[in-house]
Amino acid sequence: MARQYWVETLGCPKNQVDSDKLVGTLVAEGLEPAASPDAADVVVVNTCAFIGEARQESVDTILALDQGRKDGAELVVTGCMAERYGQELADALPEVQAVAPFGASVSGSGSATTAVPVTIGLKPGSPAATPEEPAGAVPAFDLLELPRPPAEAPWAYVKVAEGCDRACGFCAIPSFRGKQRSRSVESILAEVDGLGVREVVLVAQDLAAFGRDQGRGTRRIVPLVQAVADRVDWVRLLYLYPSDLTDELIDTMCATGVPYFDLSLQHVSAPHLRRMRRWGSGEKFIERIEAIRRREPGATFRSNFIVGYPGETEEDHDRLLDFVGQVELDWCGFFGYSEEEGTYGADLEPKVPRSLRDERLRELRDLQDRITTKGRIDRIGSAATVLVDTPGQARSVAEAPEIDGIITVDDDLEPGRFHTVTIVDAEGPDLIATAAGRSIERWDGALP
Repeated sequence: MARQYWVETLGCPKNQVDSDKLVGTLVAEGLEPAASPDAADVVVVNTCAFIGEARQESVDTILALDQGRKDGAELVVTGCMAERYGQELADALPEVQAVAPFGASVSGSGSATTAVPVTIGLKPGSPAATPEEPAGAVPAFDLLELPRPPAEAPWAYVKVAEGCDRACGFCAIPSFRGKQRSRSVESILAEVDGLGVREVVLVAQDLAAFGRDQGRGTRRIVPLVQAVADRVDWVRLLYLYPSDLTDELIDTMCATGVPYFDLSLQHVSAPHLRRMRRWGSGEKFIERIEAIRRREPGATFRSNFIVGYPGETEEDHDRLLDFVGQVELDWCGFFGYSEEEGTYGADLEPKVPRSLRDERLRELRDLQDRITTKGRIDRIGSAATVLVDTPGQARSVAEAPEIDGIITVDDDLEPGRFHTVTIVDAEGPDLIATAAGRSIERWDGALP
């Protein structure tokens, strides 16, 4: 009987893409998927290390899976924590057979001999290359370019680049993911063609900068979006830096019929954004969002904000509250600042007390919950074109898969197809709909 694997994925959709490619490699090695982690011979945890809460979740998950694994099963840790902490993580978790940063091909200890190739790239904790390769070299085992199996859902995330060239004061990602490294348009389109999906969600650490590293500083995100849109019904973009949201890119996104704008704002107080080593201000963001809404009244907006970064004053916080209340973003996340070793923000003063940070978080989250709930209630009675993901569960262009709300639909609507429905109720971030009697073979691009 073939050895079986289980891959547990934590963190953002970019990690899920990495896991999908890892699964393709494990299958090519002759392993088969296990029905549960306690039935697997190899358990891989793809970790997140973006903030302290994510690291704690990763450690808790590793320990829980260790408790439940069967005798002789190997436990392998990969992903961001393995990249960033490497040997330190291995020393702290003797339960783990292998800590495998990107670029490693690891065989577990003990009697098992099956190789577990687990990601790409750099040595633990630094952007230096492996001993066999010069710094900045593309590793021989390049997860970014590995094939992946066809998607099981009618949608898929597709990672178009790795790394980031920015130096935001709160973010350690460039220290272990390295500089931006964009894929070729041809390799991305080949992956899209092999997925067999109706919706593709393009992701990267700095998506709008796609292609800038490939010569002459020219971004290629617009032709990429156009090419993907020729192949699938919906193309969605996640993680757009606001200064790179050009008129050409806005027009291209609206022309695809999915005017969904995920803007990486992080704060709105101009002085505080400078402390964060970020571009922008609340006024500039409002101007851009209002211009998009005039062009496309049905546009959807998502963003994330960091609360409690060093030096955040009551005035800064009030500006953020005013912005959130005025702009009424459809979807919004708020994260407490986590001090990251080696980042610019780690040495800044004054620190914001944890109790004050948490109070500000509650205030913002309560406000956004009211805004999101109101927006969902306002959709009751309207028509929507939805893509059915699984029996009874669908989304419109206003909901990104796995991160936004869902639309509950009739169980007999066929997954993988588009249907016209009528919104009849709302439950928090989710909607309830009933079929309007029309199934759509291919989406026509219209927003009901």
